[in-house]
Amino acid sequence: MNNKEELFNQIRNGNSQAVENLLNNNPKFLESKDQRGSTPLLLAAYYGHEDIVQFLLDKGATVDALDSSGNTALMGVCFKGYTDIAKKLIDAGANVSQKNAMGATCLIYAVTFNRKEITELLLEHGADATVKDARGKTAMDLVVEQGNTELEELLKKY
Repeated sequence: MNNKEELFNQIRNGNSQAVENLLNNNPKFLESKDQRGSTPLLLAAYYGHEDIVQFLLDKGATVDALDSSGNTALMGVCFKGYTDIAKKLIDAGANVSQKNAMGATCLIYAVTFNRKEITELLLEHGADATVKDARGKTAMDLVVEQGNTELEELLKKY
């Protein structure tokens, strides 16, 4: 197994010490991609490994790097519901209105999966609620379809 594969395996396993050692010995792997196009930061965020996310950000990982579907690390945490990691990524300059290959944004993921705290965080940081995905749906369209009055009221404030 090469070191790059080992790095991605250790990220999946949440082994922060191994990740640090591998990246300190192979800094070029910071922006490497796995078979699905994920960078170490995308993968660590998706798996909810906050300590690894912070280490990668401190090392200078590209916060808005895209996977093969055009998703960012912030999109992944909006889908999964990792509010603390979302805050770290936003503080590091993540684009809250980035669109993926299907036109979905972080906000669209957050409302689709009923992530109220993350929805509010995104809106507070300027997420555009009027963006339409590939199906022509906005975040508001989705919450109305779901009958989610709590998120509907939140979106109306912005």
